[in-house]
Amino acid sequence: MVTVGTIVWLSSELMFFAGLFAAYFTIRNISPELWAQETEVLNVPFATANTTILVLSSVTCQFGVFAAERGKAGRSGKLFQISLWGMREWFVLTYLMGAIFIGGQATEYAELVREGITIPSSPYGSLFYLATGFHGIHVIGGLLAFLLVIGRTFAARKFTHEQAISAIVVSYYWHFVDIVWVGLFATIYLIK
Repeated sequence: MVTVGTIVWLSSELMFFAGLFAAYFTIRNISPELWAQETEVLNVPFATANTTILVLSSVTCQFGVFAAERGKAGRSGKLFQISLWGMREWFVLTYLMGAIFIGGQATEYAELVREGITIPSSPYGSLFYLATGFHGIHVIGGLLAFLLVIGRTFAARKFTHEQAISAIVVSYYWHFVDIVWVGLFATIYLIK
């Protein structure tokens, strides 16, 4: 039931982001000269590196799910023996990668504000911060979910099937957040 509920909830989130994409393309169509001017200041190489980190975090998240499905909450060897990692280690790495992504977004926001692109400066600024900001909030929600799942494994005496299901559900959410970002990245940074 939790899995089905999560998929239904993610469907509603998909509709929310579809509305943001629609607004972005509508306003972009109305004033293309503004988009040409404002997108010039975007740091595409930096955003590409930040996107790569987020996309790779989906890979580490999935390795954590594989470990959870095997019933392996924690590592069975030394820290640097990656092949012996459990769900916790993979989820901690995923968490760190997600936190680096958020830090990268904050750095990019600071650069754009210095360039004069703010929420009230133009429709472009409004939609840029609205779309990427809501995505960032979703990433932070995923980071909190990782902490919750990791914490539950430390609090429990035994790793249970329910905890494995929780890890899987959190991975659905994380993969969703990553897919949305790939769409946002392509729309905002690549389509000129």
